[in-house]
Amino acid sequence: MVTIGDVAREAGVSRSTASYALSGKRSISEDVRRRVEEAVRDLGYSPNAGARALATSRTRTIGLLAQFHDDEFAPAMMQYMLGVSDTARELGYDILLVTESDGRNALRRLTSTRMVDGIVLLNVAENDERLPVLRSAAQPGALVGRPADCTGVDVFDLDFEEAGRQMVDHLHALGHRELLLVSQPEHVVERGGAYVWRLQNAAAEQARLRGIRLDAAFVPARQPEVGRTISQLLDAHPGVTGLLVNNEAAAAALPTVVHERGLSVPRDLSVIGRYSDEFARTFSLPYSAIESAPDRLGSMAVRALVRRVEGRPGHDDPHVVRYVPPELIDRGSIAAPRST
Repeated sequence: MVTIGDVAREAGVSRSTASYALSGKRSISEDVRRRVEEAVRDLGYSPNAGARALATSRTRTIGLLAQFHDDEFAPAMMQYMLGVSDTARELGYDILLVTESDGRNALRRLTSTRMVDGIVLLNVAENDERLPVLRSAAQPGALVGRPADCTGVDVFDLDFEEAGRQMVDHLHALGHRELLLVSQPEHVVERGGAYVWRLQNAAAEQARLRGIRLDAAFVPARQPEVGRTISQLLDAHPGVTGLLVNNEAAAAALPTVVHERGLSVPRDLSVIGRYSDEFARTFSLPYSAIESAPDRLGSMAVRALVRRVEGRPGHDDPHVVRYVPPELIDRGSIAAPRST
């Protein structure tokens, strides 16, 4: 195994100089730094995390706790993970991904050792059982997703309430008076997925204020059930002229449903989704949507976490709760209903 001593010999410098060139703890000339970096590349040197932690009290590793639930759409979750990992790499940190179903024990294991400098939590539930463990840990934590109690952690999320209101208002302004909201599977709500009812409740209240009829339904996240359920809902609500989609799997299945039913969007049915622009490109979705900003949220969480790890601000400084404001990306799928 290549050691820091091998790197030093290859670069023609002392072991301590090679170490300082890699850690950035002391000022090193550009020529020396370049020779050390070339030696690292030529030899394939990778610092040992344990040795690095002993020397610096940091591992430069962030623990990322995420779970892939059967009732959620995995490609959507991956976008949040990429936002975290890309920003961590940019800031010089590695990611240790943990997907265990027992999140509490996994978190205890990570935080009771020197394996990571901080934690990012995904799949955050309304009353997340991992939060007491994270609050008692020495390492700081950041969340993508808002729990009921945000004490002791930095929290970043889309403003789902405002997203629901905007979805209703965009269609109301065009003359729509009967809408259908397609939500995540009911298991997501039962598990504490507060973003589902945050958007749904806000949309329902806005529809009431606007004099609009809004029906909402939980829809599966797997084919063929998701497509079949959407078609059944359209049969059950023949007067619907606008569809709000807060379910990525349903959005991905919708073009097939629309084609099979011989519908035209937006002539027969206006559609507004809630997903990212990258998601729309991946699945060739032609529908206007509220940008869910998973990469931005992941990046915000990592940057806040690294600031705390590196003492900017300190561990005891006030924590933040920040929302990304919803933004409608217009892809031409909303128009006035034909009856207007």
